[in-house]
Amino acid sequence: MSSTIRGIDLQDKVVLVTGAARGIGAAIAQRCAEAGASVMVTTGSSEADARAVVAAIESAGGKADFRSLDVRDNEQWQSVVDDTVDIFGGLDVLVNNAGIGTLKLFVDMSLQDLQQTMGINLDGAFLGMQQAIRVMRPGGGAGNGGSIVNVSSAASRLGSPGEYIDYAASKGAIDTMTIGLSKEVASEGIRVNAVRPGIIETDIHASGGEPGRVDRIGPMLPMGRGGTAQEIAETILWLASEEASYVTGSFIEASGGR
Repeated sequence: MSSTIRGIDLQDKVVLVTGAARGIGAAIAQRCAEAGASVMVTTGSSEADARAVVAAIESAGGKADFRSLDVRDNEQWQSVVDDTVDIFGGLDVLVNNAGIGTLKLFVDMSLQDLQQTMGINLDGAFLGMQQAIRVMRPGGGAGNGGSIVNVSSAASRLGSPGEYIDYAASKGAIDTMTIGLSKEVASEGIRVNAVRPGIIETDIHASGGEPGRVDRIGPMLPMGRGGTAQEIAETILWLASEEASYVTGSFIEASGGR
């Protein structure tokens, strides 16, 4: 693949993407590969879809591999990160994209609903960042710094009343962790940023129980439509690249003006 497609260059970079079997994660993996990166595609659910993403990348001349990953399991995280380093020679970019939510009123949510959402959205990102830093940091690790991009959500500042308060709470915690960690590892050449997507056309709405959610909300947004996974991938690609070399602890709103 050409490393200069649409200007962003990730040539010789290694990227690990969670939740990359479909939607935003798949778009991120394919876009990073287009820009020249080697990509480790991971998912905790649809292995067949993840392998299809890898096949699409390879058929276009890119480099990719797949690993199953339950983001709540630290041993699996360590194994996947170590495999990434062994196969591709390092780890330069981590994109924490895996996420779920519960489409319910707050009073109808169970503690189990909340714990499951927090386990995947927050615990998964926490463990992933720890394992990525282990290999990105100079000295104790084998790396020369890197970029971590967390997929947050506009829900973190809107609260998502009547729909996904558990999801919004998990993303609010991600935002706080992004700010704190960015300051903690900046001197080691590791940048930590986040993107806040809004109403995006992906299968997550169907999984949450309302497949027509984008059609319902999109026309009410300032831009008059929902966003696409490709639009979010472009934003993440920039944060991952050296084009954003002086950007850390920052958030990009990608929510159509909402």
